[in-house]
Amino acid sequence: MSNRLFQEAKKAVMLAKEAANEQANHTNEAIAIAKNALSSAYAHSNVAEKAQLRQLQEELDHLK
Repeated sequence: MSNRLFQEAKKAVMLAKEAANEQANHTNEAIAIAKNALSSAYAHSNVAEKAQLRQLQEELDHLK
């Protein structure tokens, strides 16, 4: 069974990236939601998932 929090974090980062690409008004909110999702997922992930979450965090950091 896959980690639900991990999947939600990936989706939240994707939505934040889309908002940033569209220069949407809700970009900052989408980034905040993604950061929260990443934090929650990290606490409940295995080593491989944590590596992927760090990569997603780096992508998110470049949106600012």
